[in-house]
Amino acid sequence: MKASLAGIQQHLKESGADIRWVKTDNIHLTLKFFGDIEENSVTGIIQLLKGACSHHNIFSIEISGIGTFPAKRSPRVLWAGITAHGELVKLQVEIDEALASLGFDPEKRVFSPHLTLGRFRSSRGKSALVEKITMLEHDRFGLFDVRSIYLIKSDLKPAGAVYSKIAEAPLQA
Repeated sequence: MKASLAGIQQHLKESGADIRWVKTDNIHLTLKFFGDIEENSVTGIIQLLKGACSHHNIFSIEISGIGTFPAKRSPRVLWAGITAHGELVKLQVEIDEALASLGFDPEKRVFSPHLTLGRFRSSRGKSALVEKITMLEHDRFGLFDVRSIYLIKSDLKPAGAVYSKIAEAPLQA
């Protein structure tokens, strides 16, 4: 999947658009964004994540389509979409509801599963990129099994975010 995503990024880079590209190894799906949290909250979060995952079997998702947030006319984020995600949505809702017991506010926006490929820095090259996006809007890029979710720590550095896995919560086989 990483090779496929890297190929998509390379194809889109040919547009010359002014985008800060996400490193392939850093592309991820966010189920819940915490922001800054107290270290003493981590153990409870891990327990809730493992508990939620214990109720779900391994499932497949498909990476398909390319798009932008909020819209093509004023894009800020370039993403690859995720389809066949009924189980993913159920898992995300369960995690969100469970974390409310630890004081984390439930997400107000509807969950829109996607993989961020890059962020627009300016509108330079936007029209050439939008043309390439339009050609890939409905393409399928791969199917893979979701076997675990991870609690990830993000450290913002001048060269970009550095992600560290804190804990793994496996789904049931």
